[in-house]
Amino acid sequence: MRAIGQDVLGGPEVLRIVETERPAPGPSEVLVRVHAAGVNPTDLWHRETGGLLGERPVPLGWDVSGTVEAVGLGVTMYRPGDAVYGMPRLPRPAGAYAEFLTAPARHLALRPAGLSHTEAAALPVAALTAWQSLVDTAGVGPGQRVLVHAAAGGVGHLAVQIAKARGAHVTGTASGPKHAFVKALGADEVVDYRETDFTEAVKDVDVVLDAVGGEYGPRSLEVLRPGGMLVSIASPAEAYLADAARQRGLRAGFTIVEPDNGGLREIAALVESGRLRVHVDAVLPLAEAGRAHELLAGGTVRGKVVLAVA
Repeated sequence: MRAIGQDVLGGPEVLRIVETERPAPGPSEVLVRVHAAGVNPTDLWHRETGGLLGERPVPLGWDVSGTVEAVGLGVTMYRPGDAVYGMPRLPRPAGAYAEFLTAPARHLALRPAGLSHTEAAALPVAALTAWQSLVDTAGVGPGQRVLVHAAAGGVGHLAVQIAKARGAHVTGTASGPKHAFVKALGADEVVDYRETDFTEAVKDVDVVLDAVGGEYGPRSLEVLRPGGMLVSIASPAEAYLADAARQRGLRAGFTIVEPDNGGLREIAALVESGRLRVHVDAVLPLAEAGRAHELLAGGTVRGKVVLAVA
């Protein structure tokens, strides 16, 4: 099968098409014929640094949508021919930048009805990150005030919609040209971070979701009401904010997204009810994975970039 490989860590130019052996599903696994693979910031990080698993190249790609080709021993959830989507194995390698991959059956779910493989492949990592941060971690509910940084990004544009679906009042930060996009997602307010200090424009927030990092974490503590929570997804370094938050009577935590069949089914239900839509900004062929990484790194993408595989 064809896949994207790399011999060394480095920039987008190290990615290339390779021929490799098609995998076989083990017990409790399925073999998926990949139709599309989403591209995420974690892919760029792993390409350049090796990620959490060490300084060596790993097979890239975790967002996947495709068709079950075969099932391993003990799998009863799926049959060959089923359309599935998911985020297998993260933070361990999954290898979604390939024509086939194997995945634990419960790291996948049935593809949301009405979505193409391209759209479905754009969802898992970003939508699960938003869902696990806002719902599982912060418990966002009706009447709460939520601030989403980078609201036009991959995670952000889904987080806005998930928070709205939970009944929250949502403010997003985004550059001026992206305001109409974020408002169309349902945001109640949008702050232009280039022109306005968000700490002056936003107050008494219950939950902040920070996908930016750096100074945004400490500054976000300033806009939280007593007992409010900052959820950071930007960098493991943001874990230090927990102590700073406690000193102010607040909560803060860094979250790493996990494979989650239940979350995928909740996300599919939101999609099928019309309360969640994914925006795919660009679709490129598998052989142009390097170009896809360049696009994402450029900072101008609205929503997601997806690789068309088969």
